[in-house]
Amino acid sequence: MNIILVGKRHGQSRVVSLGLPAVLLLVAVGMSLLALAVWAGYQAGGGATSGAQAPVVVTSPLVREWQGRLSEQDQQLADLQRRTAQQVDALTLRLGQMQGRLLRLDAMGQRFVESGLIASEEFNFDQPAAVGGPEDALPGESFSTPELTEMVAQLEARIADREQQLRLLDSLISHKQLEDERFVAGRPITWGWLSSRYGYRSDPFTGRRTWHGGVDLAGKDGSDIIAVAAGVVTYSDKRSGYGNLVEIDHGDGLVTRYAHCKTLKVQVGDIVEKGQVLALMGSTGRSTGPHVHFEVLQDGKSQNPEHYIQRASR
Repeated sequence: MNIILVGKRHGQSRVVSLGLPAVLLLVAVGMSLLALAVWAGYQAGGGATSGAQAPVVVTSPLVREWQGRLSEQDQQLADLQRRTAQQVDALTLRLGQMQGRLLRLDAMGQRFVESGLIASEEFNFDQPAAVGGPEDALPGESFSTPELTEMVAQLEARIADREQQLRLLDSLISHKQLEDERFVAGRPITWGWLSSRYGYRSDPFTGRRTWHGGVDLAGKDGSDIIAVAAGVVTYSDKRSGYGNLVEIDHGDGLVTRYAHCKTLKVQVGDIVEKGQVLALMGSTGRSTGPHVHFEVLQDGKSQNPEHYIQRASR
């Protein structure tokens, strides 16, 4: 390889001949210088970037004070949200309980309507109460949580008071209905006539003067014999002289008997209502024809059934 060197004076030049080893040495030195320059630039750029990204730590007392206040307010907000959620859950539970109590009150009110004690046209427990009024010119305001809690407490107290009053009224009405059902009155037949009175009479079989402890009501064979009051069946079977007999205990020592039945319709232990069919009229036992022998006993002592038959229903 030849290198031509041109001087400043007179444009003279020199030719320097280099061998292959010298050329390779020059190339290696040039590459080393280039690599050194690139590395120096990379280090300078990386150092600048690292300096730009370094976090700035602020240690001002004012900043620390505000950070503390913000943390305290976050904690207060979390506590308020927790208390609000607890209040909502408590109100929801109370409202659910009140709804159940209102349903029971509606059921009791419906019972009064069905019993005829109050007019169904005036009270419809299936519909909300009718309310209204002119619109206020002032805008409405939402209730606060304490006000809403107080309203719920007042409503609970009113519901409890109404429940007590309705329970007392229901108890009185039930007692009255029970007394009406147990009140012995009326005839034990749906059709027929009085064929023999209570007291001494001429015996239909012997003709002698004998005591008759009930009344006989004659009618059509197979017609209904009904209970004159509600009670419990204590006897339903054959008995000497009575034929097929039904005996009912009405409480307070009052008992009624229905004898000479053709067919018995009730059994011992049955709870019967006033007017319920007990048996069919017949002529079993000591009898001359289809009729019912009706007796009333108070504390085991015979009573005149006509007094109870003639009673006006209360």
